[in-house]
Amino acid sequence: MNRFKIALGQEDEFINVWKSRDTFLDEVPGFKEFHLLQGPTNEEYTLFSSHTVWENESDFINWTKSEAFRKAHANAGSNKSLYLGPPQFEGFNSVI
Repeated sequence: MNRFKIALGQEDEFINVWKSRDTFLDEVPGFKEFHLLQGPTNEEYTLFSSHTVWENESDFINWTKSEAFRKAHANAGSNKSLYLGPPQFEGFNSVI
């Protein structure tokens, strides 16, 4: 998961960026599913999380080193005004 702090009033634009972008995830072995989650809003930002599920940790790591990853993130800087800082990565392994 990546957690994003999105500037107040920019939530719809942030969601539209994700709806319209090509992630290239379907090209990558081990990818299972993706969800964009909206969390709480406070006086500073609205919290979002991009959540992907992978067959295993190796498949995820391979994706971060792939051409598909580079293509999916090529325009990431063009929406900088939406973000209050960089995304915060959080990785989890399923245990049950």
